[in-house]
Amino acid sequence: MINFAKFQRITTSRRTLKVLALALWMIGGIMLIRKASELVFEAYALASTSLWILFAIIFGVTLGGIKAKYIFRKACKKNLVRIDALEHPKLWQFYRPNFFLFLALMIATGATLSRLAHGNFSFLLGVAILDLSIATALLGSSLVFWQEKAFVE
Repeated sequence: MINFAKFQRITTSRRTLKVLALALWMIGGIMLIRKASELVFEAYALASTSLWILFAIIFGVTLGGIKAKYIFRKACKKNLVRIDALEHPKLWQFYRPNFFLFLALMIATGATLSRLAHGNFSFLLGVAILDLSIATALLGSSLVFWQEKAFVE
């Protein structure tokens, strides 16, 4: 039987939490780029001569850059400050519990939207724009971890 009381007393370094936070942030961005690429390729199969595909890619990346600069960078900085303020950091504290609930909801919503978009050119591009914008925001804002020297103890 697992002794959860003993498990809760185990602490870790703030540096480890920051590495985990960055890893999850980057993995999310990479997975969303993969997913958006699949959607774009499916849209291309439906209408290979459409300029809307190029527009969708440019719009998604541009929107993501704006999100990175004005929203996601602030979230990264706040999380780094929160991690630095932890007195006895635990391994699971690299994000707040609400973040993990929100992440699960976002993954489920994204998967549902992707399934619903199959075969519909406009819907495919719409979901691809959404995924590309979030991926760009995640990857772009991850620079905060390096600029803030988050891994220096």
